Amino acid sequence: MKRILLSVAVAALFLVSCDKDNDDPTPKPTAENLSGNISTDMTLDASITYTLTGTVKILNGGKLRIPAGTVIKAEKGFDKYILVEQGGQIFVNRTADKPVKMTSAAATPAPGDWGGLVINGKAKISGPSGTTPTGTTEINPEVPYGGSDDADNSGTLQYLILEYTGAKSSANIEHNGLTLNAVGSGTIIENIYIPYTADDGIEFFGGTVNVKNLLVVNSDDDMFDGTQGWRGTLDNAYGVWGTTFTSDEEDPRGIEFDGNLDGNTPADINQSNGTFKNITIVSKAANIEMQDAVKIRRGATATITNLLIKGTKFTDLIDLTDGKGTANVATNISYKKDVTTISGKELNNTGVTGATVTANTTNTGANTSVFAWTGFTDF
Repeated sequence: MKRILLSVAVAALFLVSCDKDNDDPTPKPTAENLSGNISTDMTLDASITYTLTGTVKILNGGKLRIPAGTVIKAEKGFDKYILVEQGGQIFVNRTADKPVKMTSAAATPAPGDWGGLVINGKAKISGPSGTTPTGTTEINPEVPYGGSDDADNSGTLQYLILEYTGAKSSANIEHNGLTLNAVGSGTIIENIYIPYTADDGIEFFGGTVNVKNLLVVNSDDDMFDGTQGWRGTLDNAYGVWGTTFTSDEEDPRGIEFDGNLDGNTPADINQSNGTFKNITIVSKAANIEMQDAVKIRRGATATITNLLIKGTKFTDLIDLTDGKGTANVATNISYKKDVTTISGKELNNTGVTGATVTANTTNTGANTSVFAWTGFTDF
């Protein structure tokens, strides 16, 4: 099966294996267009600007290595995305001066031009007691995720830009910037920049993966979203809406966190129990109100420390309620606010007995100096 489709000429494609995950095997592929399945060990060439012309799937046993400075431009369409299947791996081991960029190929790029990056692992997700629950990928239900290996390793992402993502086929089937399905703690994800996505910046569907140093700019829906039993840590994350930002979503939020998928199985075990630390949520938008800066619901337990909420218009600042279940009583949130208008409640915890939410004037939020490599300055 072809691993890469060629745009202007027939080119040789060499796929070789390598013993060390951080080594770049040679020779490298010379094709310019990317599409199809990867089942062995493949390294791209940073001197080539690649065009994503279709779906790329990294299959079980396959590895995709993307060198420093590589640029991948995706054609418009819902089917333009990169999917790491269970047992596959992706390696973006880069540095601040040579990040990898995945972006739109459109002459005038816009949110929702292409899919984004999806990683499927073998870690636990929420589900019935006595079972090993699995799920199916929202954008491709033929591809499963979930299992019992919380230490599963899907590779490394370091210094990666994902922009103009979030293509959708319907209101309920849409890409995020970065989607992590049951990804295990053996996976390293650090220094990620996700601007201009048409859905969530990042969404965790179960798993135990940790993410550090994440910048999300102008996500149409939630900045940071977790569900279906995610039990990892998000450390040093900054989400911001600019002054001219508007949204097509009915309930855009800073953090949205559910215990089980869509709140439909409240009796599940392994429900979400996530840690958020050193977080800043900012809305500078003049013409839109953020639904909630923080929404914890449907059995989720959240531990949130050093949270700073800034900006203009919010409905509820922190909301622990929902028609399908409130936040777990073990939820503990420390926050500082510097906001102009709250049209609803600063804390909506009706019916939630035991959760701890504390205002702390010494909170500083995320350290923005670590995002200098992105070139973004409107903090």
